[in-house]
Amino acid sequence: MEPLGPKFGGGVTENLLHPVVLVAMLVAMVLVFTLPRKYVIVPVLVTTFLIPEGQQFYVLGVHLFVYRLVILAAFIRAMRFKARKKRVGFAGGWNSIDTAFTWFAVISAVATMVLYPTFEALINQAGYLWDYLLGYLLLRMLIRDEEDSLLVIKCFSGLMVLLGAAMVVEAMGMGNIFALLGGVKGVSEVRGTQIRAQAVFQHALTAGAFAAPAIPLYFILWRQAKARYFAVAGIAAATVMTFATQTSTSLVTLMAGIAAVFVWPLRKRMKTVRIGVVGALLGMALVMKAPVWFVLAHIDLTGSSSSYHRAALIDQFVNHFSSWWLVGTKDAATWGVDMWDAQNMFVSVGEAGGLAALVFFILVVSRSFAKVGNARKRATSKNQEWLLWLLGSALFANIVGFFGVNYFDQSKMAYFALISMICACTLPKPATDFNPKPAKVEASLAGDEALPAGNESLEAPLLVHRSIGRHLTA
Repeated sequence: MEPLGPKFGGGVTENLLHPVVLVAMLVAMVLVFTLPRKYVIVPVLVTTFLIPEGQQFYVLGVHLFVYRLVILAAFIRAMRFKARKKRVGFAGGWNSIDTAFTWFAVISAVATMVLYPTFEALINQAGYLWDYLLGYLLLRMLIRDEEDSLLVIKCFSGLMVLLGAAMVVEAMGMGNIFALLGGVKGVSEVRGTQIRAQAVFQHALTAGAFAAPAIPLYFILWRQAKARYFAVAGIAAATVMTFATQTSTSLVTLMAGIAAVFVWPLRKRMKTVRIGVVGALLGMALVMKAPVWFVLAHIDLTGSSSSYHRAALIDQFVNHFSSWWLVGTKDAATWGVDMWDAQNMFVSVGEAGGLAALVFFILVVSRSFAKVGNARKRATSKNQEWLLWLLGSALFANIVGFFGVNYFDQSKMAYFALISMICACTLPKPATDFNPKPAKVEASLAGDEALPAGNESLEAPLLVHRSIGRHLTA
C-alpha cells in the first residue's frame, strides 16, 4: 500500500555520478561562463535533457542534481549580464505571467511546509523552488527574442533525435541505454505486452510530455529554408518518441497539437470556436449520467491505458474540495484506489498548494493565451501570425497533456521554455518586418543603421525586431 503522503529525505543517500556525466557537467559549466549570451541556453538544455535526473552529489542530506548545478551556474552568468547592463532583466520586463508563476511556485512551497513542518520538507521545497522558480526565471532571462526562440527549438530538435533513437532501442526490448549512466530505470515498464520507453526521463508519460507538445514548434522552422532539416528531424523524432511511450496521454497530446495547427483558417473566429466547445461540454453534461470529465475514461489508444483512473482522479479531487482548498492535502491516498498517483497537473498542483496555487497556475496559462491572441491581432504580416499561432498550438497541446500527466521531472523545463518564448515573441513589433541581406550585416554593426524592410514572400517565420549589430554583440 502506498504511503498517505510524500516521503521527504529519501532517495539515494550517496554520490551517484558517472565519470562521463562528471566530464559533461564540467564542460557545460565552462561553456556556460564562456559562450556568448545567446548560446548559454544550449549547455543548459543539453545537460537537462541528456543527463538522468538521478545523477547527483549527496552533501549533508541534500541532493545536488547535476542539472540543478548547471542551472545555478547559468543563473549566475545571466545575473552578470544584467549587472553589466548588456541585457536588463527579462524580455519586455517583468509581466503578469511572471507574477502569476512566482506566486504559484511560492504558495505551493509554503503550503507543503505547512502540511509537513519538518526540516526534511524544508530541504525538499528548497529543491522544488530551485527547479521551478530558478529554472523558470533563468529561461526568461535567456530567451529574449525570436532569434533565441529559434535556437531553443533547433536545440530541442537535436535532442529529440538522440532521445528518439534511444527510445527505439528501448522499445525493441534492448534496455534503456541511459541506465548505463545511472539515475534512471534500466528495465522498461511493460503495460500488457507493450514496452513503455522513457529514455532519460523518470517515466514514459513525461517523455511524451516533452516530445508531443513540441511538434507545432517545428512548423516554425519549416518556414526557413536553412532550418527545414531541423524541422523534419524534429517532427520525425518527436513522433517516434511519442509512439515509443505507448501512452494514450502522449498520443492525445500529439493529436491535439497537430489539430490546433490545422485550425489556422479559423484563427479569426476563435471566439466562436470557444463558445462552441463550452456549449458542447454543457450539452454532454446534460445527457451524460456521469460528470463530463468521465469522457476521459473512454480514451484508450494503446489498449493498456489507465483511462478510468484519470477520470476518477478528477472526480475525487472535486468531491474532496473541502479537504485541499486551503493548503493542499496529505490524505489524497485515502480517497480511493491509486489516488496517490496524481497524474494530472491541475490535480497535482491543487493537492500540493491548495486553491490559491491552482488559481495562479491557471492564470499562467490564461495570460499566456491572452498574450498570444493579442499579439496575433496586432501582427503586421502572415509570418508573425503564423509564428504566434504555432506557439499557441504548442501551449494548447501542453494543456491537453496536463489532464494525463504531472510534469515531475526535467520535462517541466520544456514547458518553462515555451512560456518564455511566448513572453519574448509577443512583444510589440515595428510596423515592418526586418530581413537584412547578408551584405548589410557588417555595415549595420558599425552604426545601428536602419535596415531594409523585408518582403512577406520570403520564408522568414522569425521577425528580427532589433538591430543585427545588437544581436551579434550580445
